[in-house]
Amino acid sequence: MFLEALGSALLGLALAWAAVHRLSGRLPARGRVLATGSLGAVFGALVTHGALGPGHFLATVAGAVAVAAVLLSLLLRPASRRLRRSATV
Repeated sequence: MFLEALGSALLGLALAWAAVHRLSGRLPARGRVLATGSLGAVFGALVTHGALGPGHFLATVAGAVAVAAVLLSLLLRPASRRLRRSATV
């Protein structure tokens, strides 16, 4: 279980790092994103391990990455495009 949690935390951190570099303008502060990615992955690993039981290493890591990706997607802000609207109602 320790290796699953450690591997999941590292994968969540890598996913968050990639998101920071790819979408830096649409995400909050770098530290918050990195913490969300790694903690989300550990939480996902714990939930997946609890649901499947021991012996499912790849499934546990996949569940951890999925939960981390979902939590990181919740941090995204809309693009900075301004919509033009007419003044008439």
